[in-house]
Amino acid sequence: MSRTKQLPLPNAAQQFIHTCRTHPASVNETYWQHMWFAMSMSFRLFKAGAAALLHAFLPACCETTASREITAMHNKISHRHVDEH
Repeated sequence: MSRTKQLPLPNAAQQFIHTCRTHPASVNETYWQHMWFAMSMSFRLFKAGAAALLHAFLPACCETTASREITAMHNKISHRHVDEH
């Protein structure tokens, strides 16, 4: 049985907390701003996925909904902080 070396829980937990604090700052957002943005993106992905699933069974429905939503999301993410750089 192979054993993989793992970080002790306190160090792993500390690293996780550190990442949770530094990642939002790396995109010039607070924790709450980043959480809101990520949640809004997840809702949009869910909506696009539901449209694609419906389209799979009923091809006449939602013909471009998923691709339009994904394109809009890409544009929003790509141009998110353009004014700041």
